[in-house]
Amino acid sequence: MSDLVIVESPSKAHTIQKYLGSGYKVLASKGHVRDLPEKRLSVDIKHDFEPKYEVMKDKEKLIEELKKEVEKSNAVYLATDPDREGEAISWHLAYILGLPLDSKNRIEFNEITKTGVANGMANPRKIDIDLVNAQQARRILDRLVGYKLSPFISQKIRRGLSAGRVQSVALRIIVDRENEIRAFVPEEYWTVDAKFVPKGGRKAFSASLYAYNGEKLKITNQEQADKVLSALENAEFVVSKVKNGTRKKQPAPPFITSTLQQDASRKLGFQSKRTMKVAQELYEGINIDGIGALGLITYMRTDSLRISQDALNDAKNYIDNRWGSKYLPKKPRVFKSRSNAQDGHEAIRPTTIDLSPDKIKKNLTTDQYKLYKLIWERFIASQMAECVQKTTQADIDGNGYTFRASGYKVDFDGFTVLYVEGKDTEDEKETQLPELTEGLPVRAKEIIPNQHFTQPPARYTEASLIKALEENGIGRPSTYSATISTIVSRNYVKREAKTLYPTELGEVITKLMKERFAKIVDVKFTAQMENELDEVERGNEEWVQLLHIFYDDFEETLKKAKTDMEGQKYDLEEDKTEYICENCGKPMVYKYGRFGRFIACSGYPECKTVKKVVEKLENIACPKCGGDIIVRKTKRGKPFYGCGNFPNCRFASWDEPLQEKCPKCGEMLYKKSGKKEKIVCHTEGCGFEKEI
Repeated sequence: MSDLVIVESPSKAHTIQKYLGSGYKVLASKGHVRDLPEKRLSVDIKHDFEPKYEVMKDKEKLIEELKKEVEKSNAVYLATDPDREGEAISWHLAYILGLPLDSKNRIEFNEITKTGVANGMANPRKIDIDLVNAQQARRILDRLVGYKLSPFISQKIRRGLSAGRVQSVALRIIVDRENEIRAFVPEEYWTVDAKFVPKGGRKAFSASLYAYNGEKLKITNQEQADKVLSALENAEFVVSKVKNGTRKKQPAPPFITSTLQQDASRKLGFQSKRTMKVAQELYEGINIDGIGALGLITYMRTDSLRISQDALNDAKNYIDNRWGSKYLPKKPRVFKSRSNAQDGHEAIRPTTIDLSPDKIKKNLTTDQYKLYKLIWERFIASQMAECVQKTTQADIDGNGYTFRASGYKVDFDGFTVLYVEGKDTEDEKETQLPELTEGLPVRAKEIIPNQHFTQPPARYTEASLIKALEENGIGRPSTYSATISTIVSRNYVKREAKTLYPTELGEVITKLMKERFAKIVDVKFTAQMENELDEVERGNEEWVQLLHIFYDDFEETLKKAKTDMEGQKYDLEEDKTEYICENCGKPMVYKYGRFGRFIACSGYPECKTVKKVVEKLENIACPKCGGDIIVRKTKRGKPFYGCGNFPNCRFASWDEPLQEKCPKCGEMLYKKSGKKEKIVCHTEGCGFEKEI
């Protein structure tokens, strides 16, 4: 008989089995095994919100297999992921498999390495019921909001809509930003930029007009700009002041979940869902030549900046051997976590420092390599010396006007030799200035006025939205990916390049929520709920009482909204069509059913006329028969392009046909999607293609 270890992931089970050996059998639960059934509320509100859990249909066979293994095992250990969800899965497994809840059978693996697995097995503990209750409270809160509010939203706006506790706030943040952009009134301003050449020198340097007679100057129109140019027309310029200094730049801390998602978005173009999928793979284990299966990073759902002493020592040794002792700080860097961080795990770091990305590149997929490289470099850089820059600021005077030039040169590159943190907006570029001294005459090579207008705040990207959610205490890092995926997949938000903007549907939902359920979409209220869930986790608050306080108020608000809005319904512009019902003459509108969008008479239920939605490409004819090209979908929902005269004409393409003709053969061109979009010709033997 052997000991049984139950983990979540089959790939993680394979890696851990290698470390534990023949005395153990490692099996996977493949995620949750018991949950609230979807077809009903499954929460008994009258009896203290008792959840009505059921074994998931697709896990029934697995549970039977696990029960058989439990019977023939010496001991059973629950090694699901080390977070709230993982704790809840262990609790559900213990209940279903008949394991004692007061037994020390719960183990955690912060990293899937030989050392990490050994440490986990050596420190079993009881299931943390406070952690379980925090997860239950969150799950039930979300179920109550979703199942009580979604039908009301669907009735008042459109069938099939959903409203979630966290997703509604995320949507509001995006909608509020869009309203800020619309309300923004641009203001005109001018800058005057010059290029100067020092006396006896050849290299020009740039400077911008800063002040007049010692007072900071603001130019708001062309008349003022022309007046400045006129005054400077024959001016003689001299360097009036030179200020030299030293600037020290500190490295960014190692990644936590939210900052990993942000930097992967900025630097790699990864959406948060993609980032977390790849990070999970790196954590669970990759087969490395000469080593075997190995978890390459520590657990990727964390809000802590804590680093183990062993990892700090390994980083120090690596930096010393690779770049030399001058690239080490005076003492290892220790970063402070946010005040509300749970601090359950270390920051995200490589488990084996010596496995640099290039060493194991051949064992990784492209995405795995890119993300591992990002994590590895960020961690190593966090333990490197600061970057030291020599800065120069020079003032150039002429006819009472002062231009200012700023520049720097790197005195010591420090951590920047390896890694620089990504940013949402680019900093103003500074350049190296020539040798300047006070009293040095300079010649104006050119003076150019530039008209500008103040810009509205930028739309959110995934990176900046995650940052906003984290700063406001909305959700938790592990929920950001699912939250963003939900509001995009439900068409409440659209992506345009990297930016996120609300659809009309998203704006109407937010309008209704703000008018009728202000607390649900209130940023501060939602953040407070997160704090209270954290208090449940710490054992300082009772979870059922928390649910009562929330639900009693929510129920009254919902009742009032139903009464006040009886008979009311929002009409969306995007639901209107140009069609008139051929049977009753009323306008036809888009409707949404189980099988997607269709066109129906607005006179329903008196008139039940319906039509299919046919989306065709405008001004593009089928290359085979000249018919319309229709956007179709496979049974699994994947779009493709086919001839409207099917089955008589069987033209079809996965790539989008274009009006543009091939410059080589004159035939139809297509837009091919992928990491890099291309325009290609499908004509046999042509081979024309170009990147967009």
